[in-house]
Amino acid sequence: MIDQQTPVRRGAARLPVRPRTGRFLVLAVVFVCAACGLVYELELVALASYLIGDSVTQASVVLSVMVFAMGIGSLLAKRLRCRAAVGFGLIEAALALTGGTSALVLHASFAWLGESRHALVCFSLAIGILIGAEIPLLMTLIQRVDRQDAGGAVADLFAADYVGALVGGLAFPFLLLPVMGQLTGALFTGGVNAVAGGALVLWVFRRDLRASERRLLIVVNAVVIALLATATVLVDDFERAARRAVYGAEVRVAERTGVQEVVLTGTGRGSLDLYLDGRLRVSSRDEYRFHEALVHPAMKGTHRRVLILGGGDGLAAREVLRYPDVTSVVVVELDPAVTRLARTDPALSRLNGHAYEDPRLSTATADAFTWLRAARGRFDVVISDLPDPGITAGSKLYAAEFYGLVAGVLEPGGRLVVHAGSPAGRPETFWTVDASVRASGLRTRPYRVRGRLTGSAAGQDRRAGAVPRDWGFVLAARHAPGPLGLDPRAPELATLGERDLRVARHGAERAGERGVPPSTLVHPRYREER
Repeated sequence: MIDQQTPVRRGAARLPVRPRTGRFLVLAVVFVCAACGLVYELELVALASYLIGDSVTQASVVLSVMVFAMGIGSLLAKRLRCRAAVGFGLIEAALALTGGTSALVLHASFAWLGESRHALVCFSLAIGILIGAEIPLLMTLIQRVDRQDAGGAVADLFAADYVGALVGGLAFPFLLLPVMGQLTGALFTGGVNAVAGGALVLWVFRRDLRASERRLLIVVNAVVIALLATATVLVDDFERAARRAVYGAEVRVAERTGVQEVVLTGTGRGSLDLYLDGRLRVSSRDEYRFHEALVHPAMKGTHRRVLILGGGDGLAAREVLRYPDVTSVVVVELDPAVTRLARTDPALSRLNGHAYEDPRLSTATADAFTWLRAARGRFDVVISDLPDPGITAGSKLYAAEFYGLVAGVLEPGGRLVVHAGSPAGRPETFWTVDASVRASGLRTRPYRVRGRLTGSAAGQDRRAGAVPRDWGFVLAARHAPGPLGLDPRAPELATLGERDLRVARHGAERAGERGVPPSTLVHPRYREER
């Protein structure tokens, strides 16, 4: 029993509203607080996945720490039940400030300190304790509002709590993120939280407050709301400063799409960098080495029809279109913002040789896995220019089932080439890609190209530290792909020659970690980059 019958009658007599109205207002605040609490939780998971990587691990850390902290908060709240109204008001103000500013502090920690794991755990713990303290105090308050047994009060409170959590969980991805973004969305949620908690205590339970407690709550809530409002006004300036701290002073394009954050820095062949979700995707200093090694070994033989999976930047397409006998190129890119930049940004379109102006090239905006399941045509060459394996969101694009779909669109003599990560830096990942391709029934020829120029502080991957100094690829076909080589009609290349390809094959073999099992949809085996 949470409270005795006598306090129930006394609480009801002191309310400025009828008991039924008071009960409705308490349950409405439970609904709002539950929605805000889940938004904070999802915000931490989303930020952890974006800033730190390894979304499965980060989600597990956030959720487990928060649930543990909620238990601590529930125990600590027992000491506040004698002054439930003022205790609840202060807790909601603290929760609004902590949850509302969590995104800002995590971004600042990542941008200026280069590390946000400790801040993530601290916020998960603090928010969990404050959320855990809410329900015991609300239980006390609702029993003082209306004559109701403890079982009925529990049922009502948890019903409002669960429905609020549903609304908050749906509002976060479908309303707050697309309309306000991570930072403003968290600040707005904190403001709603502060107003709801403060209004309930200062109006419905104002007769339970001493004059000093009333003044304290008014001042605390005013300060919290003022801080959140000020941060909301300055959030754009903060984002620009944080972006400069992460990417340098030459940020030209920074766009949060429905898929990822796209950042373009620099203006020319010696300085242009493309980052997707903080990962260095293209550096103009050495991208030609990568794309020559990716494309040209696969073009040895018939290559009239070519499919490029990913590669929305147009750089792989640039190399393919250098062959005059290519009749059609299809680029399947998930994020239309990347293909739009490749078309319209002067520096990027110059780097890709204005590939999107070539009438032989067409694009499809789709997930590569979904597109392949519905594909009807066949291709002589399939080029997989996707984000590095080991990124949880893209693990299915490096699974054996995915390569089975690719095999289904290959002509009998067709070839597949896959960017498979760094054999030197992540050998287990590289050989897992090779095993996954072989599991689809294709024969493989792995190879490795060294000499990557990017790797200094100026060309650092903001998520994974220094960029590896080599690239690994897997060439595959229904039958043995044959020795690595170039097509006799291949255009003149900047760095890649027959001797380089012979070295590339032996380099991959020396990196060896053969014998690893393939990755599948049911059992993904890639370790996410950090």
